[in-house]
Amino acid sequence: MSETADTAMVGTTPVPVDDPIDPEAVAAWMKAHIPGVDGAVTLSKFKGGQSNPTYRVDAGGRAYVLRRQPFGKLLPSAHAVDREYKLIAGLHPTGFPVPTPYGLCDDPNVIGSMFYIMELVEGRNLWDGSLPDKAPVERTALYNAMCDTLAQLHNTDHVAAGLGDYGRPGNYFERQVARWTKQYRASETEHMPDVEALIEWLPRTLPTQDRTSVVHGDYRIDNMIFHASQPRVIAVLDWELSTLGDPLADFSYFLMNWVTEPEGRSGVRGLAGPETGIPTIEDMVARYCAATGRDGVPQLDWYFSYNLFRLTGIVQGIKKRIVDGTASSAQAAKTAERVGGLAAAAWGFAKRAGA
Repeated sequence: MSETADTAMVGTTPVPVDDPIDPEAVAAWMKAHIPGVDGAVTLSKFKGGQSNPTYRVDAGGRAYVLRRQPFGKLLPSAHAVDREYKLIAGLHPTGFPVPTPYGLCDDPNVIGSMFYIMELVEGRNLWDGSLPDKAPVERTALYNAMCDTLAQLHNTDHVAAGLGDYGRPGNYFERQVARWTKQYRASETEHMPDVEALIEWLPRTLPTQDRTSVVHGDYRIDNMIFHASQPRVIAVLDWELSTLGDPLADFSYFLMNWVTEPEGRSGVRGLAGPETGIPTIEDMVARYCAATGRDGVPQLDWYFSYNLFRLTGIVQGIKKRIVDGTASSAQAAKTAERVGGLAAAAWGFAKRAGA
């Protein structure tokens, strides 16, 4: 399974013929804005499933990454590459591992949409959380690195990094539950009792928020680049769901891997322990709390229920696009089949939390 993911998602492919991006326009903009770029550029497209199309740009013996909005009509808040660029530009000087930002073009007339250019970070992409080809000692080190990097993000002074206005402080879960309820309602295709129960229960049982930090929103193993030979995260990617919020949203999302069946992606349920080297959920909690100065984390079932409710909303959106005929890939259909199971799992954790 992981080999399939690696083959399907890692590396580049020629830019499709129907992709209207203009290499000459990219070259002219880069020459005007990025020192050392002079002459033609070569573009190829990354295979990964990003919602913001992402390209490798080779120019003057160096490689860069270009991320742009999709061409065409967009939802108002979606695909905000200018916001993503602001975050990377704010975090980079703090020493947090993000690619070096080189420039944002907010003029859609240059290539047909906003875009930004950043460093191409060379390293390892790991897709399967079970790390099947690694020794136990390396698995432990890689998981510790992921945990430490998330703690580093949550310890970063976002105000000093110029990100004090990157989101609204306070009431994060209240806003998120309302947002994903609205998204679900907008893409509802059938009545699902589990979701109705969650929509009633989650807003009544919101946890108190005592810290605010940048939250990544999709912190998982395949959104990172690891050092070629060391167990170290050298870049965290795909910040499109990031905002200011409760760091426990990110941390509990990371911990979801331990309650998710191994599926060749991030799930490691039943695999943790000394014989595999994959740390237990208790190991990760202790390590994160030590790094962030917490004396523990709240009971996690509410957070797991919330995270699964959020995923239910995302997957329901994909299902609606299939029904409407705007998403026809086999992968989309396979993903959409998960919506009932996600809702049931979310309500299962809600019941464990006292619902």
